Amino acid sequence: MASNLRVQCIIIFLGVLLTAILLATKCQASPEINLYKSQTIYVPVYSHIYIGDRERSFDLTVTLSIRNTDPNHPITIVSADYICSDGKLLQKYLKNPVKLNAMASTRYVVKESDKSGGSGANFIVRWKSENNVNEPIIEGIMIGASSQQGISFVSRGKAIKEQ
Repeated sequence: MASNLRVQCIIIFLGVLLTAILLATKCQASPEINLYKSQTIYVPVYSHIYIGDRERSFDLTVTLSIRNTDPNHPITIVSADYICSDGKLLQKYLKNPVKLNAMASTRYVVKESDKSGGSGANFIVRWKSENNVNEPIIEGIMIGASSQQGISFVSRGKAIKEQ
């Protein structure tokens, strides 16, 4: 009788253990890949940053990088607008939409000498596709050098509108 109770307890324990393992495995599964037909992306960029106690400005070159991560379908960049710290449009980088083939990329550069954007500048990028596609990677890459001091960093775009 005690032997049967021990076997039943072991079976119940193994059942609970197996259930816990299966649930833990399911919880650790990779997230779904979301597909989109269009997005508006906010990309924070900086034409300069401040350094030192006196908040001396350090000028930066900005590269807006747009990468189509979909292996099968093109996307169309509808607009890439450069906005200053005050929220005013400084420059429209596209006169006409630009097609980016599958896995292709493009870039737009704000020169280091262009300080008009300020430390709170941004790009608003709008893209679309005829198909549901992987979300592109849209980043701002900032780099600057002065004397023997150099700095570089990246900021990733964030979707603010999706379809």
